[in-house]
Amino acid sequence: MSTYAGEVDRTALAKRVIPPHPVLSLLVVSGFVGFLYLVEAFDVATGGSLEDDGVRPREFGEWDNLLWMPMIHGDWSHLTGNAVPLLLLGFLATSGGLKQFCQITAVIWLTSALGVWVVGSPGSHIGASGLVFGFLAFLLVRGLFARSWLQLVIAVGVFALYGAALWGVLPGQPGVSWEGHLFGAIGGVLAAWGVSRDNRRRSAPARFTA
Repeated sequence: MSTYAGEVDRTALAKRVIPPHPVLSLLVVSGFVGFLYLVEAFDVATGGSLEDDGVRPREFGEWDNLLWMPMIHGDWSHLTGNAVPLLLLGFLATSGGLKQFCQITAVIWLTSALGVWVVGSPGSHIGASGLVFGFLAFLLVRGLFARSWLQLVIAVGVFALYGAALWGVLPGQPGVSWEGHLFGAIGGVLAAWGVSRDNRRRSAPARFTA
């Protein structure tokens, strides 16, 4: 009986659209966005000292910059343009719990940064827009994997708000890292697939032989 209840709980969690602990989720996502503002304040105070520490494609001597890319922005307007969708999309992406959210974020973060490093244009790529595109893609496709009509409804709403942003995965405006957008979105799809696969494995009944 307990096994069945556990399977039901996991299935329900996989199809949630609101985080199980919404206040905590809001605090975590807001805290991350607040930290980005602190980083930008330091950058401004030091004359833009961080802006050259983004991902530099195919430069082997700066691997650690893969970790810093989403935390550095060119100016306040650049940060604010990412902060608003990060708050909304990040909050919705915590619907499977904060542990899952951290895993999703890690997949998107690394996929975006590594993709930029491999195929990006020369220069320093900075900004959290890779995370924005990753969360957007994750929310758009997770309902298909989970077969959840509620998540699909949320996806339609998200697409109505930010669907036009998906054009940002294509080469366009000079100085904008479309590569970061593209690989962030790919990371979001990979994260949605991974979450779906893990949920299916956990819901399958255990079998033991002797």
